[in-house]
Amino acid sequence: MTNTAADRLLPATSVRQARDAIGAGRVALAGGTWLMRAVVRGEELSAQFVSLGGIAALRQIEIEDDWLAIGAAVTHAKLDRALQQYPQLKGLRIAASLSANPAIRRVATVGGNLCCVAFAASDLAPALLALDAEARLETQEGPLTLSMAEFLARRTELLPNSLLTILRVPLLTAHSAHQRLPLRQAGDYPTAIVSLAIMGERLNIAVGSVEPVARRWSALEAALQGELPSPEVAAEAAAAANDFKGRDGPEADGWYRREVLPALVRRGVAELWESRGR
Repeated sequence: MTNTAADRLLPATSVRQARDAIGAGRVALAGGTWLMRAVVRGEELSAQFVSLGGIAALRQIEIEDDWLAIGAAVTHAKLDRALQQYPQLKGLRIAASLSANPAIRRVATVGGNLCCVAFAASDLAPALLALDAEARLETQEGPLTLSMAEFLARRTELLPNSLLTILRVPLLTAHSAHQRLPLRQAGDYPTAIVSLAIMGERLNIAVGSVEPVARRWSALEAALQGELPSPEVAAEAAAAANDFKGRDGPEADGWYRREVLPALVRRGVAELWESRGR
């Protein structure tokens, strides 16, 4: 029997309905900018989807005590606009405003960006890691809150039966920055990303696009404990603490991704000094 359009696409109206549909084998569809290019990547397109566009709760950006709660169906463009009033979250705003291209940013969602397990060049992932963000999911067993690092590590396990609903970002951040290196052959995506955030007495540093999954640069964070260093000192420390294994790709070799990190760290720390001086 041939599937009709109605069979293939279920327009969910609640988080619970979407979660149950995912548990029954449907694939979540938000902006669709990654899924719709599955055929181009040589991947088989899913037979059944559940649309998240009708769930109002997933399209909201709200204050929860000292946290900013960002719905997973918020687009990059909407996030960029909303963050204009939070200068301390500049790093996340820049990540949203520079990701891909304007046409994609008007459609692509925050949740879709983070749930694309095979997409290593996400700008949002390192920005959220640096900000100590949390991910909330609706699982078959109930709500689940994870650190961003744990969510990224467990995506493959969790997403076939869960729905990412909210990203929570602490508003107690002092300053943040986001640096990326695009290359012409990479199209709209960066070959290396460094996100930084001053969180109380700590300097958090996260790296994206260099390895298959974004991660915190723990070795460099440990080396830079204390007062914010000068950009030059930070770059020297980055070169000494470079423990990344760069991924090879058609747009850049792994060694090159590693080599540009100290320069991105220098630019990021200079941006933090500029923010502190305002």
